[in-house]
Amino acid sequence: MFAPRDPDEYLLGTERRVIRVRRHWACLLWDLFEAAALLAGAVMISYLLPASVGIIQNILWYAALFVLLRLAYFVVEWWVERLVVTDKRFMITSGVFTTKVAMMPVTKVTDLTYERHVVGRMLGYGTLIVESAGQIQALNRIDYLPNPEEVYDAISELVFGDKKAQAERFSMIKAQRAARGKKMVP
Repeated sequence: MFAPRDPDEYLLGTERRVIRVRRHWACLLWDLFEAAALLAGAVMISYLLPASVGIIQNILWYAALFVLLRLAYFVVEWWVERLVVTDKRFMITSGVFTTKVAMMPVTKVTDLTYERHVVGRMLGYGTLIVESAGQIQALNRIDYLPNPEEVYDAISELVFGDKKAQAERFSMIKAQRAARGKKMVP
């Protein structure tokens, strides 16, 4: 009831999921650093304050609790957000309290680029830049994408590859799934 829908529930029956990933955990590094610094500051101030100022101690620890809750919200928000690429569209689902679904048809893609900086190479993430015909789309820049080379190759094949071979591969996958489904029934 309170959990967001699974991104696969937004797919049509005729769509084939190619990629489903969440952003790399490195997107949380700044939030983790900020929370650790604020908590360390709260501990230091609490230690330095005299025992006679109990009300300030209480306010300080409520502020520390707020910092932890804020960090927990960012982690849950990261956990819920997913990038799904199908043979027909790009889709990002996000939102803890309000679910948002941003979508762009694959046919609109005119250019695809990925970038990896030094830190991204060390930690295994990059940025995917998706350009469409003269429009700025909601999915034009996807930061902190894990394994960007693999994602780039899969999307390039999907957008610019041989459509007939893709259709044959998709029909073969559907046939394999149907065969597996029939074997499971006694």
